[in-house]
Amino acid sequence: MGRFEYLLLMAGCLACTLPLEFVYDAGVWRRPRRLLATLAVPAAVFTVWDVLAIDAGLWSFDRRWVTGWELPFGLPVEEVAFFLVVPICAILAYEAVRRTLEGR
Repeated sequence: MGRFEYLLLMAGCLACTLPLEFVYDAGVWRRPRRLLATLAVPAAVFTVWDVLAIDAGLWSFDRRWVTGWELPFGLPVEEVAFFLVVPICAILAYEAVRRTLEGR
């Protein structure tokens, strides 16, 4: 796995939470504009934060665990995936809990 491990971890997170969309009728993936609007600001802020930290030498990525595919400013593709996947998984979990509690 090595250099694909980070991406595989992100895919695993999505795979584990994707059923929540259907089991709890979460509606997260059915409203893509709403999802993108929710993700846009945090993803942008943390992307800029990472770029600045990388540029300052405060943050780096072990080349053994990333693909080497980089976006401008040396930002690994996996890091942007993290900024999108983790919030999506959290939103799916939140919606599943909310729907469960509504049903009580």
